[in-house]
Amino acid sequence: MHAVAIDFETANEQRASPCSIGLAWIDDGVIASVEHHYIRPPGMRFAGFNIAFHGIGPEQVEDAEEFPAVLAAIAPRLEGRTVLAHNAAFDVSVIRNTCDHYGLAYPAFDYLCTVKLAQACWPDMVSHKLNQVCAELGVAFRHHDAAEDAFACASVALEAARMHRVESFPALADAGRLSLGRVWSDGYSPCSSAAPRPRRSRWG
Repeated sequence: MHAVAIDFETANEQRASPCSIGLAWIDDGVIASVEHHYIRPPGMRFAGFNIAFHGIGPEQVEDAEEFPAVLAAIAPRLEGRTVLAHNAAFDVSVIRNTCDHYGLAYPAFDYLCTVKLAQACWPDMVSHKLNQVCAELGVAFRHHDAAEDAFACASVALEAARMHRVESFPALADAGRLSLGRVWSDGYSPCSSAAPRPRRSRWG
C-alpha cells in the first residue's frame, strides 16, 4: 500500500499559479513522511484573497524554485504510487495547467479523489470538506497549510482503507465504486463514481 497525498496552494485565481505543495508519503499503509515545498509562481502575482486564505505571500517564495524544478524532483518518486488529493480535480488541474504554462509533459500517475471516497464511505456526514471529515474521524491538523492538508488527506484515505479492510488503493477505489483517475504525458481521465469518461488530451 504505497501512495502520496498532495495538496497545492495557489497564488491567485489562475490554476497555473502554485505557490506551495505539501506531500504525505504512504509506505506499507502508514504515513512515513510529510514534506513541504514553496514554489515561485509564474509572474509572482498574488491575490489578496489567496493570501488571506493560506497566508503565503511573495516574501515567502521569492527565493523558491519554480514549478519545473519542483516537479522534476517529485515526478520520479511517483512511480508505483497512487496519488491522493481531497478534491483531486483542483490539484490535478494545477499540475496540468502549470505544465501547459511551461510546455512540460504531464507526469504519469493514477489518482484517487478523497472527497469522492469520503462521500462513498461516509454518506451521512453533513459535509465532506476536509476539515469536516477530519473532525468526524478525529484527525487533528491545521487547515490550509499544504503539508498539513496532505497529511489529513492521507489520514482520510487510510481510515477508509481500514474500514474496507483493503490492502491497496486500487482495491479501495473498487470498494468505493470509484474509477481511478489517470494522468499521462498529454492527457488525463478523471476519478469518477460513474462509468469512466472518455479520455482527454490537452488538446480536446
